[in-house]
Amino acid sequence: QVQLVETGGGLVHAGGSLRLSCAASGFTFTNYHMAWFRQAPGKEREFVARISRGAGMTRYADSVKGRFAISRDNGKSTVTLQMNSLNPADTAVYSCAADSSDSWFRTNYKYWGQGTQVTVSS
Repeated sequence: QVQLVETGGGLVHAGGSLRLSCAASGFTFTNYHMAWFRQAPGKEREFVARISRGAGMTRYADSVKGRFAISRDNGKSTVTLQMNSLNPADTAVYSCAADSSDSWFRTNYKYWGQGTQVTVSS
């Protein structure tokens, strides 16, 4: 059974930091690029960050570049999102996703987690 379980969300003041983790199971983690998405109330889901299978490549949304960092531990089948300098616009449900594409330049998100709430107060 495939599972992606996110943890680490919570309430933080503006300027603070949070570290999200996503634990994967039920599939071969090293065969998948991994990504984080977020969805704020009343808004569409948006891409946040992506990391390649071997962690050699990353990509970020412009809105989080320089503040967020994605990493992965293939030995533990986990992907992490370190979020610094948070602001209220970062408030959303954050979900991780597994991308089965065989190319870094295409995406095919096959598995999704349920998400974890991040709330940033002003």
